[in-house]
Amino acid sequence: MARSTAPVLGIAGALLALVAFGAQAQTAPAAAARTPAPEEYRLGAGDVLRISVYNQPDLQTEVEVAEGGTVAMPLVGDVQVGGKTRTEAAGVIGESLKRGGFLKEADVVVRVIEYRSQQIAVLGEVAKPGRYAITRPSTVAEVIAFAGGISPKGGYIVTVVQAGENGVTRSQEVDVNEQINAGAGKALLLRAGDTVTVPPAPVFYIYGEVRQPGAYPLVSNMTVMQALSVGGGLTGRGTERGIRIERRGPDGTVKAYTARGPERLQPNDVLRILESWF
Repeated sequence: MARSTAPVLGIAGALLALVAFGAQAQTAPAAAARTPAPEEYRLGAGDVLRISVYNQPDLQTEVEVAEGGTVAMPLVGDVQVGGKTRTEAAGVIGESLKRGGFLKEADVVVRVIEYRSQQIAVLGEVAKPGRYAITRPSTVAEVIAFAGGISPKGGYIVTVVQAGENGVTRSQEVDVNEQINAGAGKALLLRAGDTVTVPPAPVFYIYGEVRQPGAYPLVSNMTVMQALSVGGGLTGRGTERGIRIERRGPDGTVKAYTARGPERLQPNDVLRILESWF
C-alpha cells in the first residue's frame, strides 16, 4: 500500500531548520563583538574602558571598572562611573579634572574596549555554554547564537529565567522557532542577569514491526502516523491496526492502549507495532 511522504518531509524540514540555526549561529558571536554599544549601555564592574582627554595625551588610560563602579584616573584618582552611559561618565571625569584645578576645559571621550558587566547565561544543550556579555537587550535567538547555537541533542523549547523587580524572578518556556520568526517588537527581549537553558530534545521510541526501530527526536505536534514514517514504515508483517502506545503517567505508572494515526505523541512515548495475523 502506497504511503504519503508528506509527514517525512515535514519532520525532516523541522529538524533541518534546527541544524541550520545552529550552523548559522557559529558566526554570530564575532559579529556581535564588532557591534558598537548603543548610548543606552550602562557601564559596570568588569568593563574595560579607554579614556582620553583632548590635547592631553598623558591623561589617556585604559582601565577596568572596579567592583564599586569606579575607575582610577591620573591626577584625580577614583571616579564613579558605574551605572552611567559613556557620555555621562565622560562628563563626570571632565568635571573632576576641572574641579581639581588641573584643566580649565576637559573634552573627555570614553570608549568601551571590553564588555563584561552586562551578561546573560546560556546553559544546557548548546555548543558553548557559559556567560556572554551583551551591549543591548537581545532576543532569545541572538543569545543562543552567542553560545554557538543549539547542539544536535538540544530541544527547541527552552526555559528563560528573567530577573524582575525586587529580586523576583520569572520563568517561562519559549519556542525558539517561534522567536526566530517573530516580527519586530514581538520577540522576547533579554537583559543582563537573565538565563536561557536549552534542555535535551524530547524523544519517542518505536519498536516491533517497523523497518528502523529505535529512539527518535520528538518534533512538535508529531502524530503516530508521522512517527511510523520516521521509523521507516511498517515491515511486511506489520499492521496499522496493531499499534500500541505505552505512556508513563504523572504517578509513574505505565499505561498501554491502542493508538490511532492522528493521535499526537508525548515525550518518552513508546510505540509498539504488532504483527498482523492476516
